[in-house]
Amino acid sequence: MRPHAIRCFGYALALLLIAAQAVAMDLAALPGATADAMAQAASPQAIAEYRRKLAEYQQARAAFEQDAVAYWSSIAEKRRGRNAKRREQRAIGLDDYVLIQPPVYSGPARPANPEPSPAEPEPTRRERKYIPVVADLLKAATQHFQYAPQRPASETEFKRAYARVASAAGLTRDQAVRVYSFETGGNGSHDMQSGLSASRPASRAISTAIGYNQLLTTNSVELLAEQGGEFVQALTEKAARLSGAPRQALDQKIAVLKRMVALARSVPDEWAQHEKLGDTPQGWALHAMVLDIDIGPMLQTHKLLTSVVFARAKGYSRALTGAELEMMNLTGDSTGLDMVTMPQGLREQVPTSNFFQRSGYERNPVAIRHNTVAKLLAVTDSRMDSNSYLPGAKELASSF
Repeated sequence: MRPHAIRCFGYALALLLIAAQAVAMDLAALPGATADAMAQAASPQAIAEYRRKLAEYQQARAAFEQDAVAYWSSIAEKRRGRNAKRREQRAIGLDDYVLIQPPVYSGPARPANPEPSPAEPEPTRRERKYIPVVADLLKAATQHFQYAPQRPASETEFKRAYARVASAAGLTRDQAVRVYSFETGGNGSHDMQSGLSASRPASRAISTAIGYNQLLTTNSVELLAEQGGEFVQALTEKAARLSGAPRQALDQKIAVLKRMVALARSVPDEWAQHEKLGDTPQGWALHAMVLDIDIGPMLQTHKLLTSVVFARAKGYSRALTGAELEMMNLTGDSTGLDMVTMPQGLREQVPTSNFFQRSGYERNPVAIRHNTVAKLLAVTDSRMDSNSYLPGAKELASSF
């Protein structure tokens, strides 16, 4: 606290000056935040104003939260109803969707507390979860499997390998190139990670999504669990055509892959369990194989192929456009197919919020800005169109 002014002379004034100097020295010795708090203590008027504004904020926020909870509950209820109709093979119409946009908070911002106290602490940010980057994945593969993924000699080599695998699996050039164009901006590399950019040295990873189709650790774990046997078979057939050192190297890779598949299958075949494993260093090691010249293209291909197969199994025989395939890639097969099979008339009226959980929607500015199915598909197509002319996309197209 600042010392009170003392209007007197002589000895009393001298005491005041000495006291002021002592306080200044004490403040200088304190940590910056503590010194500032002591040197600039809030007045009663400032505290009263803060409490008034805080009450207004809390009231407005509570009203918004009540509306938001009700809205997102109705979204979930409508989704359950649509799923039930699909199981019963009944038609889905406009009434099966929530047709209003989510509530948006428009009240006052939370005021800054001029005098934080233990009784009323300022809100604290949650500790940021560490996101592993490529170096972490490679280290984990070495530590847990004594193996380093075989990196391509060039980006062109990886693109050609991906094109061969994708074509053989039935993906079209248009599907592969347009999804690549959207996910990587048209110039991405096989080891591109979401949020990181060589042109921005201070950038940081925002997720574990890596590669042409931006696979998460959970995707890699799930694909190894569900398609791992097919991957092993493909490499075994390739090894049978080799001899000498190349054969030995591929045999070693197959042995490692078998161990990885066994780990992926050691947990129940559920997204939540795959996600839990993917959050461990062992899961990071599995995710490292998205960088491998042999296994990476298979992981990238099957990330999209599972959506194509899912659509066919549900009776959707028409070839998925790049934008439709991307919707399934982004939101999950079942949710994405809901948008894909929607007639154009419904697409123009149904909000995109119908296809998201609240937390995912609120972190997705694209879905918020382009807030109907028609608008979201249109902007996806538009970005695919423009990015498809960039060098990386053109090189991938020529690899098919």
